[in-house]
Amino acid sequence: MSIQVKGVTKNYGSQKALDNVSFEVPSGQIVGFLGPNGAGKSTMMKIITGYLPATSGTVMVCGLEVGKNNQEVRRKIGYLPEHNPLYVDMYVAEYLMFVADIYKLGNKKERVEEIIAMTGLTAERHKKIGSLSKGYRQRVGLAQALLPDPEVLILDEPTTGLDPNQIVEVRNLIRQLGKEKTVLLSTHIMQEVQAICERVIIINRGTLVANEKSDNLEHRLKQNQQKVFVEYDRKIAPEKLNAISGVVEVMPKDNGWLVTAKADEDIRPALFKLAVDNDLIILTLTVEHQSLEEVFHSLTS
Repeated sequence: MSIQVKGVTKNYGSQKALDNVSFEVPSGQIVGFLGPNGAGKSTMMKIITGYLPATSGTVMVCGLEVGKNNQEVRRKIGYLPEHNPLYVDMYVAEYLMFVADIYKLGNKKERVEEIIAMTGLTAERHKKIGSLSKGYRQRVGLAQALLPDPEVLILDEPTTGLDPNQIVEVRNLIRQLGKEKTVLLSTHIMQEVQAICERVIIINRGTLVANEKSDNLEHRLKQNQQKVFVEYDRKIAPEKLNAISGVVEVMPKDNGWLVTAKADEDIRPALFKLAVDNDLIILTLTVEHQSLEEVFHSLTS
């Protein structure tokens, strides 16, 4: 197991940022770490990387306890924090060589060249970091995290400031890295989680509210409700839809209605009967799948 978090609590005075949080991240898995602003995500990442002590609880990284073996733990981790700290007066290649010296890499020139190519910084290598766009600064931050070839990657909002093409490139890079490394990825972009994460951990107000495979999480709300989109050839009063047994909400959508009902009642036969009784033709009748964004909202609102 690459990361083991057991009963971690973090207090800032009277404020509890994390409250008895426990989870595990297996080796070679990409895990999305989600939560609204202020939920405690960045605090947890700083505790895992040894930059911040927990008030109570233990964290193990690659079998080493954080807090007792911080130097050894940091050799196992590549960390890209949310606010990417860089020396803006240094050139890109110069900065990465500087980082390679800190890690005392024996093959530093070859490794820096490899990482520059991997992160798409070849054209920017001789530019000062301060002159780069926010997106390219993110790439430099990702490059320094990858430089020592860590077993575990902790990435806090890695695609912030990237344009759509760059986001796709970085996602592909993370997906490729996930075949060999453990990746804990914090992001607010649900499409990113759906695209690359095998499992999702969600915290809210410092407590764990979900920890399961992405597919399972997306189907969680289906246990409580179903959503059906129906479009008839003519307008129909929403009151008639609301009168159907099991319906809890009717909302206009496009040229039809999005009907939310209890999960234990299939309302499609009733929607068809409504069409027959009112001499209507059904143009569209589809079951709407719950999105990860909706699940996230239901767990954290």
